[in-house]
Amino acid sequence: HLKLGRLIVLWDDNRITIDGSTDLSRNEDVIARYDAMGWHTVETDGMDSHKVAQAIDKALADTRPSLIRCKTIIGYGAPKKQGTAATHGSALGADEVAAARKELGWTDEPFVIPDDVARGWRSLGTRGANERAEWHRRVAAHPKGKEYLARIEGKYDDSWLKSHLDNLLAKPPAVATRKASELALEAINGALDATIGGSADLTPSNNTQTENITVLDAGNYGGRYIHYGIREFGMAVAMNGMAQHGGIIPYGGTFLVFSDYSRPAIRLGALQKAKVIHVMTHDSIGLGEDGPTHQPVEHLQALRAIPQLTVYRPADAVETAECWAAALADDGPSLLALSRQSVRALRTRAEQSNLSAKGAYRLVAAAAARKVIIIATGTEVEIAVDVAVVLEAKGIGTDVVSMPSTDRFDDQDDAYRENILPDVSNREILRVSIEAGITRGWERYTGLHGLRIGLDRFGASAPAPDLYEYFGLTTEAIVPKILEKLGK
Repeated sequence: HLKLGRLIVLWDDNRITIDGSTDLSRNEDVIARYDAMGWHTVETDGMDSHKVAQAIDKALADTRPSLIRCKTIIGYGAPKKQGTAATHGSALGADEVAAARKELGWTDEPFVIPDDVARGWRSLGTRGANERAEWHRRVAAHPKGKEYLARIEGKYDDSWLKSHLDNLLAKPPAVATRKASELALEAINGALDATIGGSADLTPSNNTQTENITVLDAGNYGGRYIHYGIREFGMAVAMNGMAQHGGIIPYGGTFLVFSDYSRPAIRLGALQKAKVIHVMTHDSIGLGEDGPTHQPVEHLQALRAIPQLTVYRPADAVETAECWAAALADDGPSLLALSRQSVRALRTRAEQSNLSAKGAYRLVAAAAARKVIIIATGTEVEIAVDVAVVLEAKGIGTDVVSMPSTDRFDDQDDAYRENILPDVSNREILRVSIEAGITRGWERYTGLHGLRIGLDRFGASAPAPDLYEYFGLTTEAIVPKILEKLGK
């Protein structure tokens, strides 16, 4: 479809799986499938390096992407086990190893590399030394050499952020955070030509395509937006690959609930520390009438559990911009969970630093003696602010902590975390969490005896305000629970 003629896939077809022959579970004609998709296909003897080289030459000469079917023998050389599932994931055993050494004519001791083999590999290693040195000289002499190296290393400045925040603070918008993300992307895509965006067939819903970038297609490789189709996993894998190449920042959108489809690639990207930004909208029951099949409840905590993935759930337009800036600065993959429903502006004054980059911060400080700390994320932060107003009116001092990223907060030093969430008994200061998702995991911040407000069940189909009322995620429902916990 994109006419990626430089793409060559070598398929090791040994016709064996762990269970046995591939005939046990499949009989599709893979070559015919790729032919039908417009690929160039070629079959060769994968055990013969010269024939494989000839197949690669044919692929290089063709303008289409190529699939090379390399027919191989798994466990080649093991006389009793080659070509069987016995060689797939188990050790051959001493007798079969001895027989294989005899079959292959290998007489050197185990783990000994013969001198001629070592010399051959070292020779290959030095083959491109002169070319590499010349490349480094060209880069050092080029006017954009430093910029190029910075891009390859994934380093970008955030000069776009201040002017964007100034615009937001001049006229604070009450918009969904998915719209706030689009506003931030307009600034980012205009300032950084390294971004390549996309969506898995949800562009109008994810708000991922901005007016200042064009579509990347077969006629425009200079475009910076990819229509991936309904391929969440494929999109996430492709973004991992682009990030590993370096020099660009891929971001792609879908619904948060569909992270179930892309999760294996998200996890692999986290393992690789691939600098990818996943834009996941419709992040809670707040998406409304699509109902529980589309309403994520367990997804935020499941994604937070992935090591080396930083998850952000901003509360308003300012936090969304800050989270984008933090994601662009991250060394590995990030995920932004964004709302369908609008939220009011909560951050209305300029700050000296990116507060969201700390993971959590005190949005509202208690006026009366502090008895309660409410920790909230995303669209529930405005609810937390309203709850605090009611509690303060009753003489109960209440902090509101916005926590856009638990990962970032956990990375802060002890002094900062102690300042935001003092390590005292809930009898002294009650900690309350509010998030429109499962409550499991929030005891990490509330303590076992704190109060966790959330949704430990699937959602329902109704307008967002009705759902929030039905599930007790309103000021009127939360205040009595806090008062009861306080014994008032």
